[in-house]
Amino acid sequence: MMRLLLAFVLFCPLISFAGYAEREEVQAFITEMQTRHGLDGASLIRLFAQTEPLPFVLKAIAPPTDPRVKSWRTYRQRFIEPKRLKAGLAFWQKHQATLAKAEALSGVPAEFIVAIIGIETIYGKHLGRFDTFTALATLAFDYPPRADLFRRELEALLLLARDEQRSPSDYRGSYAGAIGLPQFLPSSIRAYAVDFDGSGQIDLTASPADAIGSVANFFKEHGWQENGPVTLKVGADGTACTPLIAEGIKPVRRPAEMRDFGVVVPADAVDAPAALIDLVTPDADTEYWLGYQNFFVITRYNRSSFYAMAVYQFAQALKAGWLTTRR
Repeated sequence: MMRLLLAFVLFCPLISFAGYAEREEVQAFITEMQTRHGLDGASLIRLFAQTEPLPFVLKAIAPPTDPRVKSWRTYRQRFIEPKRLKAGLAFWQKHQATLAKAEALSGVPAEFIVAIIGIETIYGKHLGRFDTFTALATLAFDYPPRADLFRRELEALLLLARDEQRSPSDYRGSYAGAIGLPQFLPSSIRAYAVDFDGSGQIDLTASPADAIGSVANFFKEHGWQENGPVTLKVGADGTACTPLIAEGIKPVRRPAEMRDFGVVVPADAVDAPAALIDLVTPDADTEYWLGYQNFFVITRYNRSSFYAMAVYQFAQALKAGWLTTRR
């Protein structure tokens, strides 16, 4: 039946090429979308028939050929710099009432919400211009290392489009399929985005209020602890602490336990589960930090210790700048 439907659609005079629709794995995906969600198979075939891979997307998402180029100092400099800080303070000033409301409802401090939006898109300057459907199709069917993840996001996009009564090809965003001011993937939009401006619809691209409320809700739903610690710099013996690094970034040990692994923990460290985070810079000393529950929550946004630390440090710079303007 699928092959007959495919043949009919592809030989329709309005379609001059087959694109992804010819591929067996795509046909299986379409069948699954019909069976699980009742989506229209002919419409999906037509959509995939007009979709071809985006080589730039595959190039952009590929990891560096030399992992040694990974550098915390270089990474940090990309995000914590004067222009972004100035833009962040202006965004905070313009939307301070909305940010205060989001903080009161979620327990997430305003500076972390402002930091996320600033790091993701510089407050809307870099939203991305890629066709989200085409980008996700490219990654779902031509990027094996993370194909399962992106097929789930492609599925979420199709359901989001149905929810919002839009064409899947209407969405624009990053090469990885992220959308709007906070760069939510389609699954996150469906699960965590909120109509924070009360307009009756969620618009993460045109509504800063929806973006603010959605970031706050994302953090809250992932276990943000109001007034809880985020991170604390510590000293460590790079050899002795290797087992702690190998345990990953989920907070499972109290600081006192880490002393047995060569970690020098300040006396004022909060006695709560944490992970040991290593921030590596080639030809420089590695920085070691405790990552508490709230640090772990930031990594649910982007599963990178570099990213979470950049958000934390940018948030602290924003808070300092904001308090200075209030005096």
